[in-house]
Amino acid sequence: MTAGPHPFAFRDFRFYWTARLSSTIAQMAMVIVIGWQVYDIARRTMDQHEAALQLGLVGVVQFLPLFVLTLVTGWTADRLDRRWIARATISLEIFCAATLAWLSWRGITTLPALFGVAALLGVARAFAMPALSALSPNLVPREILPRAIATSTIAWQAGAIAGPPIGGYLYAVHAHMPYTVAAALFSLSLFCMFMIRPVERTAIGGSRNPWRQMVDGLHYVRENRLVLGAISLDLFAVLLGGATAMLPIFARDILHAGPEGLGHLRAAPAVGATLTALWFAWKPLKHDVGVKMLAAVGVFGAATIIFGFSRFMPLSLACLALLGAADMFSVYVRQSLIQLHTPNEMRGRVGAVSSLFISASNELGEAESGFLAAAIGPVAAVVGGGIGAVLVTLLWAKWFPELRLARSFDPPNLGSTAKVMETTT
Repeated sequence: MTAGPHPFAFRDFRFYWTARLSSTIAQMAMVIVIGWQVYDIARRTMDQHEAALQLGLVGVVQFLPLFVLTLVTGWTADRLDRRWIARATISLEIFCAATLAWLSWRGITTLPALFGVAALLGVARAFAMPALSALSPNLVPREILPRAIATSTIAWQAGAIAGPPIGGYLYAVHAHMPYTVAAALFSLSLFCMFMIRPVERTAIGGSRNPWRQMVDGLHYVRENRLVLGAISLDLFAVLLGGATAMLPIFARDILHAGPEGLGHLRAAPAVGATLTALWFAWKPLKHDVGVKMLAAVGVFGAATIIFGFSRFMPLSLACLALLGAADMFSVYVRQSLIQLHTPNEMRGRVGAVSSLFISASNELGEAESGFLAAAIGPVAAVVGGGIGAVLVTLLWAKWFPELRLARSFDPPNLGSTAKVMETTT
């Protein structure tokens, strides 16, 4: 496989990348401020534990739509125009941002309003994730898709780094500012999505029953052991190795680094991930991709273990950066394998299942880390989680030899059904 042209050489991918960057910054800015406002409002009438529970519920109300709507959102991404799904979800996000901007401007923001908007954002995310992941392979030639995935991930990581501080600084100016700016960024994202030209679509084969078509996505993941192994490896490794959920405890009570140190600890994994994505965008991986993905997950677990034992801030930061880099390495290989080994007419439904696994590993991983830390202590929880991630890697290497045997991203002949070129803009 040759490197080929850079994904930015393709007009539609440039608009896609810009849309993803601007929307990610807006999303991250909103999430951090919503969390702050929920806790701040709750503390006016509740004690600390009750207010913390309200804060935890924000993640729950965002995860539930993804859990409930997985089959529907995946089928929609394969049945309808993926560009219009993205446009509709961004429009919903603009409505959410504008609503909170108006409420904050008037000083009448309430907990029900914040939870309602958080739920709507969860619905938008549930539909957007499979549609966007399935859209990107339609914008570049197949041979440069791994490079495009790395380049696209840079947009997400850059947004994840920039969004929270932007939201915090704007909130310090005025409560409505982060939402107002988020609405403007979402509008830019929507404009870019409208600039993407019609893409090739593939008719859904097999049964014409919508429910059967939805379930076919689950069946495909179950039967394709390479895809199943890649998705489930991430689920269990991240579920067990959730060190980032414990960072406030490590910053305050173990490393004694204070809130400033917490900011550095939070940023370290994203920095490692961004550098790795930049590397793969410049020099894409070509050989022994499956073994290298397994090794990366093993490094993720090992870095988590060392971080758990560390009492030296520079070492802790280095471990977190390595942890983020290893996770990005795994994400890059996993997403490339999934996209290239999944037929176009199935990508939305498979992407929805993958999105559910990713969200479950993040949200449930944080809950698991919190419960385990309460039971055995934060250090033991983090070290045990890292050991668990390493063990999962060894088990998956044995249970899914398809991962070990994946030499390159080149897929087998997937076959195709009749392709339908869309004529609407």
